[in-house]
Amino acid sequence: MEDIMELEGRHVLQTYARAPFVLDHGQGCWAYDTQGNAYLDCVAGIAVNALGHAHPALVAALTGQAGKLWHTSNLYHTAPHARLAARLCAHSFAERVFFCNSGAEANEGAFKFARKWAHDHYGPEKHVIVAFTNAFHGRTFGALAATPREKYQAPFRPLLPGVRIAPFNDLAGAAAAFDDSVCAAIVEPIQGEGGIHPATPEFLAGLRDLCDRHNALLIFDEVQCGVGRSGTLWAYQGYGVTPDLLTAAKPLAGGLPMGAILMSEAVAAAMHPGDHGSTFAGSPLVAAVAEALLDQVDRPEFLADVAARGEYLKERLEELNSPHIAGVRGRGLMIGADLDIPAADVINAGYRHGLLLANAGPQTLRLVPPLIITRAEIDTLIERLTAALAELG
Repeated sequence: MEDIMELEGRHVLQTYARAPFVLDHGQGCWAYDTQGNAYLDCVAGIAVNALGHAHPALVAALTGQAGKLWHTSNLYHTAPHARLAARLCAHSFAERVFFCNSGAEANEGAFKFARKWAHDHYGPEKHVIVAFTNAFHGRTFGALAATPREKYQAPFRPLLPGVRIAPFNDLAGAAAAFDDSVCAAIVEPIQGEGGIHPATPEFLAGLRDLCDRHNALLIFDEVQCGVGRSGTLWAYQGYGVTPDLLTAAKPLAGGLPMGAILMSEAVAAAMHPGDHGSTFAGSPLVAAVAEALLDQVDRPEFLADVAARGEYLKERLEELNSPHIAGVRGRGLMIGADLDIPAADVINAGYRHGLLLANAGPQTLRLVPPLIITRAEIDTLIERLTAALAELG
């Protein structure tokens, strides 16, 4: 274990504070380190491993496709790529899909598509993108400009110009940011890194109206809250508000790198060969695994059970009655618990009690377990979290 950690410390760029152990393998909702310790995984690779570790359906899809065709570039047709695009369109508002490799890449692409659409219809003056306080859209330059965190932005300025920040869940404040120079607004229906804050239905409906009145596009960033996490396949479906573009990534291929931009035909019509591209995007290998993931997740009974188990998890957290937990919120299996102590202390205590936990801000615990977590495993989570919190006084 020490050799691996020493190698990582010596040769890997130190942009992450890693846990003090080396993970070796996983099964379902459990991860195991090289010393044989078992951890109930409530991070799921940061809301990525929707079906947990080594799910048989994903392993079968991966190994089956690996023996046939891995990568071709987007110069050629492949069946998994075409089938996945058709399925995403059939089960959403979208009529077209562009595949990419990550959430940040998806958001960057959505910004480009929105500006190209506005340029073609209204001219170059219509280019402003409205984003919201506490948002997180990625760490690349365009996405970072729409992620209004001083600690993330300050060392890298100047950022992409033409991004305007408005207050989240404040419709009057959002309206003040709109004028006819706005080409799009981007919002997370449930803010992830910002602290697990669901948008109110009134706020999203009001944004839809503002965009319509100003001839602007509405972009939903569902990188973290999409693909079943909220208890519906897409979070927008639980709100009854339809965007013009939707960005997806984290869980889409169950742990393999994949992003996607879902869009209406009206937006897609603005894009032509050469306007955008991505060498690795939508490879047959990754697309085949994404198909297999949707076979499991995109079922009414599965999604209803995610919603029910999410409510159960919230209820159990509220029943803890711990002095350290100040509030619980979220949708589906995307739960935030506000703390009166640093979240890092709880995460480190969790390691000692066989839990993998994450934060969403300095004093918010983020619980985004695999969507297959059982009620019995939720009970185990609560027992171990109770012990970890008690250890902290």
